[in-house]
Formats: sequence, C-alpha cells, structure tokens
Amino acid sequence: MAMTYAWLWTLLAFVLTWMVFYLIKMKKAATEDVEAEAEERSDGATDVIIVGAGVAGASLAYALAKDGRRVHVIERDLKEPQRFMGELMQAGGRFMLAQLGLEDCLEEIDAQEAKSLAIYKDGKHATLPFPDDKKFPHEPVGRLLRNGRLVQRLRQKAASLTNVQLEEGTVKSLIEEQGVVKGVTYKNIAGEETTAFAPLTVVCDGCYSNLRRSLVDNTEEAKSYMVGYVTKNSRLEDPHSLHMIFSKPIVCLIYQITSDEIRCIAEIPADSIPSIANGEMSTFLKNSMAPQIPETGNLREIFLKGIEEGLPEIKSTATKSMSAKLCDKRGVIVLGDAFNMRHPIVASGMMVALSDICILRNLLRPLPNLSNTKRVSDIVKSFYIIRKPMSATVNTLASIFSQVLVATTDEAREGMRQGCFNYLARGDFKAAGLMTILGGMNPHPLTLVLHLVAITLTSMGHLLSPFPSPCRFWHSLRLFVWALQMLGAHLVDEGFKEMLIPTNAARYRRTYIATTTV
Repeated sequence: MAMTYAWLWTLLAFVLTWMVFYLIKMKKAATEDVEAEAEERSDGATDVIIVGAGVAGASLAYALAKDGRRVHVIERDLKEPQRFMGELMQAGGRFMLAQLGLEDCLEEIDAQEAKSLAIYKDGKHATLPFPDDKKFPHEPVGRLLRNGRLVQRLRQKAASLTNVQLEEGTVKSLIEEQGVVKGVTYKNIAGEETTAFAPLTVVCDGCYSNLRRSLVDNTEEAKSYMVGYVTKNSRLEDPHSLHMIFSKPIVCLIYQITSDEIRCIAEIPADSIPSIANGEMSTFLKNSMAPQIPETGNLREIFLKGIEEGLPEIKSTATKSMSAKLCDKRGVIVLGDAFNMRHPIVASGMMVALSDICILRNLLRPLPNLSNTKRVSDIVKSFYIIRKPMSATVNTLASIFSQVLVATTDEAREGMRQGCFNYLARGDFKAAGLMTILGGMNPHPLTLVLHLVAITLTSMGHLLSPFPSPCRFWHSLRLFVWALQMLGAHLVDEGFKEMLIPTNAARYRRTYIATTTV
C-alpha cells in the first residue's frame, strides 16, 4: 500500500512539474509574440492600404487611423469629383458619419436639409416627411449636397491625421503570395511603377473597379440610365423635399443640392437612350419629359430652365446593381460600390457603405495588428453576416421600387405602380413606417417584407375595384405572382435567414448603436 501511495505521489509531482514548465513556456511564447507585434508596429510599415478615396475610402481611412492604424490611401484622381450620383445623405448615413466623427464634413459645403419625399402622379401629389423614430438616436433629417464637395472634405479630414498617407496613383494589380494579398502595384503621379505592402488591403475603388474581377466572381447589371443636369441660380418652393415624379417611361427626380442649384434627373431605359452629343437628349427632355413635370411648386419651370441653359452640362450614368459576394482570399476586403451596388432610386449607397465601415471598424478594433490573416478572414465573414439587415433591406427596396416605378401598358404592372403611389400618398402610419426604412432609421428586412406585402394587397384592391370581374381577377393574380417573383429573388440572393429572422436585425442594431463617436 505504501508503495502504491509513493507511486501516485511521484506521478502527481511529475504532472504538476510538467504543467508548471508548460505554463512558463506558453507565457514566454506569448510575451515574445507581443514583443514581436510591438517591434513589427514600430518599424514604420503600413497597417492598411486603401485603394480609392471616395466617400467609403476616405471615411474608412479616417476611422482606422483614429484607432491607431497606419493607413496608405491610393486614389486615382485627387481633384474634386464631378458626378451627380450620391447627392443625398439619408438620415441613417448622417448618423453613421456622426459615429465615425465625420459629420462636420457635411458643413461648409452648402448642403441642404432633406426632410421629406414629395411624390406626384397624374395631377395628384403628397408629401411624406421622415418621421421621428424613438429607437433612432439622431435627427431624422438627411442632407442634399454636391457629392464632390463632400468627398473633398472627407479626404481633407483623413489627410489631416499624421498616420494617413494620401497619395495620387493608379493601382494596377494586387500582389499575392499563396492566396494571400500582400499589397499592390501602382503607378504614382510621376508615372513610375512602384509597390506598397501592408497586412490588409481594402479595395473600395467604386463601381468601375478594375480589381474586383480578380477577387470575386461577380458582374454588375445595368438596365437604365440616369440623365441629369443642374439648373443654376434657382431655388425650389420646397427645397427640403426630394421631388419624385411618376413619369413615363420611368421616374424623374428634382431636388435642391446647394442654396442656388437644383439637380434634375430623368431615368431612361438603356435600350432607348437618346444621344447627348447631337442634341437628341435635350429635345427628348424638353418635348417628352417636361410636359409630365407638374407645374406645382415651380417644378416644370425649373426643369425647362435647366435644359435650355445646361446642354453642355447634361450627363448620364448607368444605374448599376450588383449583389455582394464574399471574397475568399486572405489579406483583402472589398467595400463600397466595388462590393455591392443597388439601383440609386432609394439614394442609399453612401449610407450602406458608411454602415459597413462602422461595423468593420468595430470588429477590427480588438486586433493589436492585422498580420493574422486567419483572424481577419474570420472577422470579414462575421462582417458579411452582421451587415445584412441594412444592406439586404436597402438592396431589396431599391430593386423592387426600380421595377415597380417603370410605366408600362401591362395592366397588372401598372396596377402595382398605382398601388405603390396610393400606399405612400395615404400618409398614415404605414407610409411613415416605410419612410423610416427609406431613411435608414429602421433597417429591418422583415418589416420591409410586410410593407411589400401590404403594397401588393393595396395594388390588388385597386385592380379589383370598383367590383371584381374575371379580367380584373386575372390581372390581380398576375400582379400577385409578379410580386412573389421579385421578393423571392431577393430572399434567395440575400438569404432567407438574413431576411426573415428578427434576431439578425437586433444584432445589427446593437453593433450599429454600439459604435462610439470618435
């Protein structure tokens, strides 16, 4: 018995001794890792390369730099962009800017308050204000603005940080080793080809990204063009509304972008766009679109004035849409329009990009450095899921609205178009609920689905009135099937779980509210 006890005590002592030496070894290894990380961070290298300095790239650079990251931003052209998309910062986008410490970039650019949506159809109109939402911790007012001025303000603020290097250059390709992106090859402003290296590269070089194809198997789709121009030295009677006219073939938009400039836009199908160069577009806008613009609130006068004065300034851009796909390569993240695009009818591209930045910055914050590509890859996968409530809501709303608002001779589809107008024009709590979604104040996919069902039922009721008939019943049934097809396509694309389970939206709200102002 004594021998047995002695043997057991010897075994126990051996195990305890081994455990002590093992713990000492592990602690020493951890200390060496920390020291190596500290040494790595003190060598003057870059932590993050950002390709593109638009709204997304400049905002991300500032956010990561405020967290202590060393950021190298490479932008193709640092002159003020001259584009007419991205001119409405929704209330949700303003909130994201505030969370990132960038809301002051909306100042000193002559931006105008956006308080409501005004809709017009067949001589009728309604104004829908963005309602107060007790769960939304910010003023429910957006900003109408010159996109280029906002971009320049964001660039200036990012470049004001000592750990941000903002450089003009054209990125040619990514540098990869065994499936891991290590940096980029680019041509600097002097025309010299050079390289830059960092543990993480973020590609956010816009809808015309030349790097996207090497990272994800995804293609954009364009079904129409937005044609726009500016009416100068003018002011709308209601400058704080985005004016949407249910015109034919597709909608027109009119809104105040500065104190004395008004943007006028007409959406035109891609297969029938007139030439701008030879004056066909000007004639089309004057003869076909202007008569459909209501005279209410000097809208038609403004629309015609801009055509007559702005022929050299008429521009067009494709309404691109592209679903988000996760990049399986390590050491790289794709963001902004290079990652996910939707039809601009809901004017939410900047808001989604800023939401993505808030989420990604929060997820990356705990990492002492970004060299552990596996951990960064796991974070990107989490980011892809957490972003879904905002992105899926906006993507679905944009896609369905862009299809519903197209004028057609098909009675079922025209019934849906009229039903959509009727649903919004009521101005009741249902319309207010949809406006909170449009403004990014309630990014909840399931709530949007319920609104889309209600719009469908409203449209079917319109088709069946004043009394049902076999023909009207048939059209209402076709409308119902079409609505299911549109919604079903997005449930498949965005994911049934992400769209229909409320807990995902709650998780997003926790992340999105938890981001503290810098």
